[in-house]
Amino acid sequence: MSQQHTEQQLDFVDDVTDAADRESAHRERGTVRPITVVGNPVLHRECKDVTAFDDSLLALVDDMFASQRAAEGVGLAANQIGVDLKVFVYDCADDDDVRHVGALCNPVLVELPADRRRLDDSNEGCLSVPGAYMELARPDYAVVRGQDLQGNPVVLQGTGYFARCLQHETDHLYGRLYIDRLSKRDRKDVMRQMAEATPKFETVPND
Repeated sequence: MSQQHTEQQLDFVDDVTDAADRESAHRERGTVRPITVVGNPVLHRECKDVTAFDDSLLALVDDMFASQRAAEGVGLAANQIGVDLKVFVYDCADDDDVRHVGALCNPVLVELPADRRRLDDSNEGCLSVPGAYMELARPDYAVVRGQDLQGNPVVLQGTGYFARCLQHETDHLYGRLYIDRLSKRDRKDVMRQMAEATPKFETVPND
């Protein structure tokens, strides 16, 4: 992964105001695309940095929001619809039921001080591993640096379930699925769950 940075005095993005309207606008402009699943090569390598903050990026993000909603997800990385770029979108509530909506390019997790690293071992799932869930310990607070859709530097923060989402989606863009963080036994269980489940959304078959 990219070099991590120490948390300092940071100005965090307001991704709460007008969350519903912003998500709806993206989604209504977008086109639903099928979801790539574990085994597809694009999910298992680091994605390319976003360098062009142009109309094609905006169109991609619109498609990602549409695809995320169709698949009933709370976060989606570009490689989950087969695009090799470091950008993810999210529409995720935190543990206080506050809705966060946004998009982030070229994310890098900020290294947290020890006193901020309280682990939460809740269940985790993934649209690219459909129908499967497993407990996975992650910090219940996350800070992520990156760029917005115009290329400006921004910083996101999340707690609880939203913190898990930010870490999960950042992992995706560096070629890591949540199952890669599991023990061999738990990973085998997850793959069994996936094999026995029927996805509720269109997926890209792994030939």
